[in-house]
Amino acid sequence: MKIAFSNLACPEWSMEEVFSHAAEFSFDGVEIRLLDGNVIPSDLDRTTCTRIVKLAREANVEIVGLGASTKFATYDERQRKFNVDELLRYLELANQLDVPMVRTFGGGIDVGVGKTEAVHYVADALAQVAPRAVELGVSVLLETHDEFSHSAMVREVVNKVNSPIIGALWDTHHPYRMGETIEETYRNLQSALQHVHIKDARWNGDSWDLVVFGEGEVPVRNIVRKLIEEGYNRYVCIEWERKWHPEIEPALTALPKHLRILKQYLNKL
Repeated sequence: MKIAFSNLACPEWSMEEVFSHAAEFSFDGVEIRLLDGNVIPSDLDRTTCTRIVKLAREANVEIVGLGASTKFATYDERQRKFNVDELLRYLELANQLDVPMVRTFGGGIDVGVGKTEAVHYVADALAQVAPRAVELGVSVLLETHDEFSHSAMVREVVNKVNSPIIGALWDTHHPYRMGETIEETYRNLQSALQHVHIKDARWNGDSWDLVVFGEGEVPVRNIVRKLIEEGYNRYVCIEWERKWHPEIEPALTALPKHLRILKQYLNKL
Protein backbone atom coordinates (compact mmCIF):
# COMPACT_ATOMS: atom_id res chain seq x y z
CA MET A 1 0.00 0.00 0.00
CA LYS A 2 1.35 3.41 -1.00
CA ILE A 3 0.40 6.75 0.53
CA ALA A 4 -0.45 9.99 -1.27
CA PHE A 5 -2.11 13.26 -0.36
CA SER A 6 -4.53 15.44 -2.29
CA ASN A 7 -3.33 19.00 -2.80
CA LEU A 8 -6.75 20.14 -1.59
CA ALA A 9 -4.77 20.22 1.66
CA CYS A 10 -2.57 23.07 0.51
CA PRO A 11 -4.33 25.60 -1.74
CA GLU A 12 -1.70 28.20 -0.88
CA TRP A 13 1.19 26.06 -2.18
CA SER A 14 2.67 26.34 -5.64
CA MET A 15 3.25 23.14 -7.59
CA GLU A 16 6.93 23.45 -6.73
CA GLU A 17 6.02 23.47 -3.04
CA VAL A 18 3.57 20.59 -3.44
CA PHE A 19 6.22 18.24 -4.79
CA SER A 20 9.10 19.48 -2.65
CA HIS A 21 7.06 18.99 0.54
CA ALA A 22 5.80 15.61 -0.69
CA ALA A 23 9.40 14.49 -1.04
CA GLU A 24 10.39 16.11 2.28
CA PHE A 25 7.61 14.33 4.16
CA SER A 26 8.27 11.00 2.31
CA PHE A 27 4.95 10.66 0.55
CA ASP A 28 4.85 8.23 -2.37
CA GLY A 29 2.44 10.27 -4.44
CA VAL A 30 0.27 13.34 -4.91
CA GLU A 31 -3.25 13.58 -6.25
CA ILE A 32 -3.78 16.82 -8.13
CA ARG A 33 -7.05 18.68 -7.61
CA LEU A 34 -5.74 22.24 -7.60
CA LEU A 35 -3.36 24.44 -9.53
CA ASP A 36 -2.42 27.79 -7.98
CA GLY A 37 -5.25 27.46 -5.47
CA ASN A 38 -8.02 26.77 -8.00
CA VAL A 39 -9.44 23.55 -9.43
CA ILE A 40 -7.05 22.42 -12.15
CA PRO A 41 -8.58 23.25 -15.57
CA SER A 42 -9.12 20.52 -18.14
CA ASP A 43 -7.58 22.64 -20.91
CA LEU A 44 -4.22 23.16 -19.21
CA ASP A 45 -1.55 24.30 -21.64
CA ARG A 46 1.24 21.93 -22.68
CA THR A 47 4.00 24.10 -21.18
CA THR A 48 2.46 23.90 -17.72
CA CYS A 49 1.91 20.15 -18.14
CA THR A 50 5.57 19.68 -18.97
CA ARG A 51 6.58 21.72 -15.93
CA ILE A 52 4.39 19.65 -13.58
CA VAL A 53 5.70 16.34 -14.95
CA LYS A 54 9.27 17.59 -14.52
CA LEU A 55 8.63 18.64 -10.92
CA ALA A 56 7.16 15.23 -10.07
CA ARG A 57 10.04 13.34 -11.62
CA GLU A 58 12.67 15.50 -9.94
CA ALA A 59 10.99 14.93 -6.57
CA ASN A 60 10.57 11.18 -7.29
CA VAL A 61 6.90 11.55 -6.37
CA GLU A 62 4.17 9.94 -8.47
CA ILE A 63 1.13 11.89 -9.67
CA VAL A 64 -1.50 9.30 -8.78
CA GLY A 65 -4.61 10.95 -10.18
CA LEU A 66 -6.58 14.01 -11.20
CA GLY A 67 -9.78 15.17 -9.53
CA ALA A 68 -12.47 16.23 -11.99
CA SER A 69 -15.77 17.78 -10.83
CA THR A 70 -17.86 16.18 -13.58
CA LYS A 71 -21.29 14.80 -12.66
CA PHE A 72 -24.09 13.17 -14.63
CA ALA A 73 -27.15 12.37 -12.49
CA THR A 74 -29.40 14.96 -14.13
CA TYR A 75 -32.32 14.67 -16.52
CA ASP A 76 -30.82 17.57 -18.54
CA GLU A 77 -29.28 15.83 -21.54
CA ARG A 78 -27.33 18.93 -22.60
CA GLN A 79 -25.76 19.20 -19.14
CA ARG A 80 -24.81 15.53 -19.22
CA LYS A 81 -23.24 15.99 -22.64
CA PHE A 82 -21.27 19.01 -21.40
CA ASN A 83 -19.90 16.93 -18.52
CA VAL A 84 -19.05 14.00 -20.80
CA ASP A 85 -17.02 16.36 -22.99
CA GLU A 86 -15.34 17.84 -19.92
CA LEU A 87 -14.41 14.41 -18.58
CA LEU A 88 -12.93 13.52 -21.97
CA ARG A 89 -10.79 16.64 -21.75
CA TYR A 90 -9.57 15.57 -18.31
CA LEU A 91 -8.63 12.18 -19.76
CA GLU A 92 -6.50 13.93 -22.38
CA LEU A 93 -4.93 16.04 -19.63
CA ALA A 94 -4.19 12.93 -17.57
CA ASN A 95 -2.48 11.41 -20.59
CA GLN A 96 -0.29 14.51 -20.97
CA LEU A 97 0.64 14.36 -17.29
CA ASP A 98 1.23 10.58 -17.39
CA VAL A 99 -1.46 10.10 -14.73
CA PRO A 100 -3.21 6.70 -14.40
CA MET A 101 -6.68 7.80 -13.32
CA VAL A 102 -9.27 10.57 -13.24
CA ARG A 103 -11.86 10.80 -10.46
CA THR A 104 -15.45 11.77 -11.27
CA PHE A 105 -18.61 12.31 -9.26
CA GLY A 106 -22.04 10.93 -9.97
CA GLY A 107 -23.57 14.17 -8.76
CA GLY A 108 -26.74 15.22 -7.00
CA ILE A 109 -29.96 13.66 -8.24
CA ASP A 110 -32.52 16.08 -9.69
CA VAL A 111 -35.95 16.31 -8.07
CA GLY A 112 -38.24 13.82 -9.78
CA VAL A 113 -35.39 11.58 -10.92
CA GLY A 114 -35.36 8.15 -9.27
CA LYS A 115 -32.21 6.34 -8.19
CA THR A 116 -32.56 3.75 -10.96
CA GLU A 117 -32.77 6.49 -13.56
CA ALA A 118 -29.83 8.35 -12.01
CA VAL A 119 -27.70 5.20 -12.13
CA HIS A 120 -28.62 4.84 -15.80
CA TYR A 121 -27.61 8.43 -16.57
CA VAL A 122 -24.22 8.05 -14.90
CA ALA A 123 -23.54 4.64 -16.41
CA ASP A 124 -24.48 5.87 -19.88
CA ALA A 125 -22.13 8.85 -19.55
CA LEU A 126 -19.22 6.72 -18.35
CA ALA A 127 -19.86 4.22 -21.13
CA GLN A 128 -19.43 7.08 -23.60
CA VAL A 129 -15.98 7.99 -22.23
CA ALA A 130 -14.78 4.40 -21.73
CA PRO A 131 -13.50 3.82 -25.30
CA ARG A 132 -11.25 6.87 -25.18
CA ALA A 133 -10.16 5.98 -21.65
CA VAL A 134 -9.08 2.56 -22.94
CA GLU A 135 -7.14 4.15 -25.81
CA LEU A 136 -5.31 6.45 -23.40
CA GLY A 137 -4.86 3.86 -20.66
CA VAL A 138 -6.44 6.18 -18.07
CA SER A 139 -8.98 4.76 -15.61
CA VAL A 140 -12.13 6.67 -14.69
CA LEU A 141 -13.12 6.19 -11.05
CA LEU A 142 -16.57 6.96 -9.65
CA GLU A 143 -16.31 8.22 -6.07
CA THR A 144 -18.59 7.40 -3.15
CA HIS A 145 -19.73 11.00 -2.86
CA ASP A 146 -22.86 13.21 -2.86
CA GLU A 147 -25.93 11.17 -3.93
CA PHE A 148 -23.63 8.27 -4.78
CA SER A 149 -22.24 8.04 -1.25
CA HIS A 150 -24.09 4.72 -0.96
CA SER A 151 -21.56 2.20 -2.25
CA ALA A 152 -24.28 0.02 -3.78
CA MET A 153 -25.08 2.80 -6.25
CA VAL A 154 -21.44 3.06 -7.30
CA ARG A 155 -21.39 -0.73 -7.72
CA GLU A 156 -24.51 -0.61 -9.90
CA VAL A 157 -23.00 2.03 -12.19
CA VAL A 158 -19.71 0.17 -12.58
CA ASN A 159 -21.51 -3.11 -13.25
CA LYS A 160 -23.73 -1.52 -15.90
CA VAL A 161 -20.75 -0.04 -17.75
CA ASN A 162 -18.90 -3.37 -17.47
CA SER A 163 -15.47 -2.08 -18.46
CA PRO A 164 -12.23 -2.63 -16.51
CA ILE A 165 -11.27 0.99 -17.26
CA ILE A 166 -14.27 2.21 -15.20
CA GLY A 167 -13.72 1.62 -11.49
CA ALA A 168 -14.59 2.76 -7.98
CA LEU A 169 -13.02 5.21 -5.55
CA TRP A 170 -13.84 4.69 -1.88
CA ASP A 171 -14.10 7.97 -0.01
CA THR A 172 -14.15 6.51 3.47
CA HIS A 173 -16.17 9.29 5.10
CA HIS A 174 -19.28 9.36 2.95
CA PRO A 175 -20.47 5.73 3.11
CA TYR A 176 -19.83 5.85 6.87
CA ARG A 177 -22.05 8.90 7.31
CA MET A 178 -24.72 7.05 5.29
CA GLY A 179 -24.68 4.33 7.98
CA GLU A 180 -22.73 1.70 6.07
CA THR A 181 -20.37 -0.69 7.80
CA ILE A 182 -16.83 -1.21 6.53
CA GLU A 183 -17.74 -4.73 5.45
CA GLU A 184 -20.78 -3.56 3.49
CA THR A 185 -18.85 -0.85 1.66
CA TYR A 186 -15.93 -3.10 0.83
CA ARG A 187 -18.21 -5.91 -0.35
CA ASN A 188 -19.93 -3.51 -2.76
CA LEU A 189 -16.73 -1.97 -4.12
CA GLN A 190 -14.13 -4.71 -3.92
CA SER A 191 -14.20 -5.95 -7.51
CA ALA A 192 -13.85 -2.40 -8.88
CA LEU A 193 -11.84 -0.69 -6.13
CA GLN A 194 -8.83 1.18 -7.52
CA HIS A 195 -8.26 4.09 -5.14
CA VAL A 196 -9.10 5.21 -1.58
CA HIS A 197 -9.60 8.68 -0.12
CA ILE A 198 -9.06 8.44 3.61
CA LYS A 199 -10.06 11.00 6.23
CA ASP A 200 -11.62 11.32 9.67
CA ALA A 201 -14.52 13.54 10.73
CA ARG A 202 -16.70 14.29 13.75
CA TRP A 203 -20.39 15.25 13.78
CA ASN A 204 -20.96 18.56 15.60
CA GLY A 205 -24.75 18.43 15.57
CA ASP A 206 -25.14 20.38 12.33
CA SER A 207 -22.32 19.24 10.05
CA TRP A 208 -19.16 17.16 9.94
CA ASP A 209 -15.85 18.64 11.09
CA LEU A 210 -12.68 17.25 9.56
CA VAL A 211 -10.27 16.06 12.24
CA VAL A 212 -6.95 14.24 12.48
CA PHE A 213 -7.04 10.44 12.22
CA GLY A 214 -8.23 8.91 15.47
CA GLU A 215 -9.98 12.04 16.74
CA GLY A 216 -13.27 11.53 14.89
CA GLU A 217 -15.97 8.94 14.30
CA VAL A 218 -14.81 7.41 11.03
CA PRO A 219 -13.18 4.04 11.86
CA VAL A 220 -9.98 4.82 9.98
CA ARG A 221 -7.85 2.24 11.76
CA ASN A 222 -10.34 -0.54 11.05
CA ILE A 223 -10.64 0.57 7.42
CA VAL A 224 -6.87 0.26 7.09
CA ARG A 225 -7.09 -3.17 8.74
CA LYS A 226 -9.74 -4.26 6.22
CA LEU A 227 -7.64 -3.08 3.27
CA ILE A 228 -4.62 -4.99 4.61
CA GLU A 229 -6.67 -8.14 5.20
CA GLU A 230 -8.02 -8.01 1.66
CA GLY A 231 -4.57 -7.51 0.12
CA TYR A 232 -5.27 -4.03 -1.22
CA ASN A 233 -1.99 -2.83 -2.74
CA ARG A 234 -2.90 0.45 -4.43
CA TYR A 235 -2.81 4.01 -3.12
CA VAL A 236 -4.56 5.44 -0.10
CA CYS A 237 -4.80 9.21 -0.42
CA ILE A 238 -5.02 11.49 2.62
CA GLU A 239 -7.75 14.00 1.80
CA TRP A 240 -7.37 16.99 4.12
CA GLU A 241 -9.79 19.42 2.46
CA ARG A 242 -8.38 22.77 3.53
CA LYS A 243 -9.40 24.31 0.20
CA TRP A 244 -13.05 23.95 1.26
CA HIS A 245 -12.43 24.29 5.02
CA PRO A 246 -9.80 27.01 5.54
CA GLU A 247 -10.32 26.89 9.31
CA ILE A 248 -8.61 23.49 9.66
CA GLU A 249 -4.92 22.98 10.41
CA PRO A 250 -2.44 24.03 7.68
CA ALA A 251 -0.93 21.32 5.52
CA LEU A 252 2.61 22.01 6.68
CA THR A 253 1.80 20.46 10.06
CA ALA A 254 -1.34 18.43 9.27
CA LEU A 255 0.10 16.29 6.46
CA PRO A 256 3.12 14.98 8.39
CA LYS A 257 0.84 14.30 11.36
CA HIS A 258 -1.61 12.27 9.24
CA LEU A 259 1.20 10.41 7.52
CA ARG A 260 2.80 9.46 10.83
CA ILE A 261 -0.47 8.11 12.23
CA LEU A 262 -1.30 6.21 9.05
CA LYS A 263 2.15 4.60 8.99
CA GLN A 264 1.68 3.62 12.64
CA TYR A 265 -1.58 1.87 11.71
CA LEU A 266 0.11 0.07 8.83
CA ASN A 267 3.08 -1.04 10.93
CA LYS A 268 0.98 -2.27 13.85
CA LEU A 269 -1.60 -4.04 11.70
